[in-house]
Amino acid sequence: MAFSGFEGFEKRLELHFFGDDPMILQLGLRKLDFECIQQTLEAAQCTVVSAVGNSYFDAYVLSESSLFVYPTKIIIKTCGTTQLLKSINPLIYFAHNHLGLTLSSCRYTRGSFIFPKSQPFPHTSFKDEVTCLENTLPPNLCYRKASIMPSKSSSYSWHVFTASHYPHITHTIDPPYTMEICMTELDPILARKFFRRPGDGKSGDSAGKEMTLLTGIDEINKEALICDFAFDPCGYSMNGMDGEWYSTIHVTPEDGYSYASFECVGSMSMDIVHVLRKVVQIFRPGTMSVSFSSKYEDEGWRKVAGAVETLGMKCRSCAMDQFPAEGSVVFQTFRRKSA
Repeated sequence: MAFSGFEGFEKRLELHFFGDDPMILQLGLRKLDFECIQQTLEAAQCTVVSAVGNSYFDAYVLSESSLFVYPTKIIIKTCGTTQLLKSINPLIYFAHNHLGLTLSSCRYTRGSFIFPKSQPFPHTSFKDEVTCLENTLPPNLCYRKASIMPSKSSSYSWHVFTASHYPHITHTIDPPYTMEICMTELDPILARKFFRRPGDGKSGDSAGKEMTLLTGIDEINKEALICDFAFDPCGYSMNGMDGEWYSTIHVTPEDGYSYASFECVGSMSMDIVHVLRKVVQIFRPGTMSVSFSSKYEDEGWRKVAGAVETLGMKCRSCAMDQFPAEGSVVFQTFRRKSA
């Protein structure tokens, strides 16, 4: 059997709902009992380890990545060998039967797994994932598209599936863009900062806070409220909350299959160059991909290459695609010049 380490690359699922009762919509999905959240995550094979909320949304650090719950939107990211797509049916059921909400759109994205043969069904291939999505989603989400966005490396692609009740963009309150960064071959010295000292006697929360400060993660967005967690013996997760915007980081630091991800939803006022440069400085990856998704005519993706090239990252490829009611996705890959 081939060697398999921990799979860092996440699967990401974003579901949008709508309803007719304005009283329900004030909190919407945030009104779901924690038991419903637990059952949903059990279906995907992960659990909650830490949580925080503000007046806009709730953020959960999971045993494998993160969960964000807004009134009419839910985002789940899971890594390892989780079965994320199995969370769709419970979410549809709870949203409809407990809150009277109906699914209006679905978006599923992921990179290329480091250990694809270790993934359980339906994540055994993108074809299997698309088949599962097609069979699981209700027929009213009839505007659908699946795409594998390529790079110069045959083993490095971005997988996107979207399905919507509408043919055109309708979510006018959505953020201008979502940026997903995936990094591999982390600098080993920097990656060591995400290992805990044996017998440190600290909780995952306190050890996580120590890693946040030690690595400079708190400087990516100084306005954000950070909920962080350090795993034993290694690994790190963080959710940041800045008003209605979230950011999240997940780190698998083991040598040979090291991986880190950073994701954020951005406002027009966000300094995307500062964010990109800080993330690259914290991890100093050998390879990196940046997916920039926007429902509007946002040209922020054009700033990516200029922001990181001065830090030794050379752009290797750039691909763009359009999706019904979901706008554009630009997928760029980079490699360290000395690597």
